[in-house]
Amino acid sequence: MKTTTQILSKLILLLSITGFFVASQAQTLVAVIDTSKGIIRAELNSRAAPTSVANFVNLATRGFYDGLTFHRVERNFMVQGGDPQGNGTGGPGYQFRGEIILKHNQPGILSMANSGPASDGSQFFITHLATPHLDGLHSVFGKVTEGQQIVYQIRRRDVINSITIEGDIFAALDARSDEVAEWNGILDGLFPNLKSAFIP
Repeated sequence: MKTTTQILSKLILLLSITGFFVASQAQTLVAVIDTSKGIIRAELNSRAAPTSVANFVNLATRGFYDGLTFHRVERNFMVQGGDPQGNGTGGPGYQFRGEIILKHNQPGILSMANSGPASDGSQFFITHLATPHLDGLHSVFGKVTEGQQIVYQIRRRDVINSITIEGDIFAALDARSDEVAEWNGILDGLFPNLKSAFIP
């Protein structure tokens, strides 16, 4: 009886540890940015920037970024892409206020480009180095974990082949389900050839 109890206790412990591990893994969202220069992997911070992450994940999963370019590249500063116009003036047809919490404190910071408060859309940038002068102005929502050398190699007009998201996409979208539904209504009208929206 004691042996059976011990086995059951160990089994329960093992299952709880496994469940915790799986849950922890599922909470990590990674953007795989496939460019004409190579692959960049960036971990997304949905805890600090849930709106920015939900927006980026939604656009990526719908194929919005596929085939767009890096229209702005400044040496020792950053690379910027995500504009369907390809000239820095375009976006998804809506704007939102991102979270101004995290810092631009290292190379490889993934942040939303904007033209002022509450004007975030689809354009994003990745830093070459720490850019503290951008703190308080742009929503940091991730950081590069692999492929920073690719970021340095990117030149103007290099292509974003695709952006895929690894992890619990539904949780990220569900956290801002009302906004995502509104955004998708606009996207469907302006970009009818996008992939179907994920419904959390």
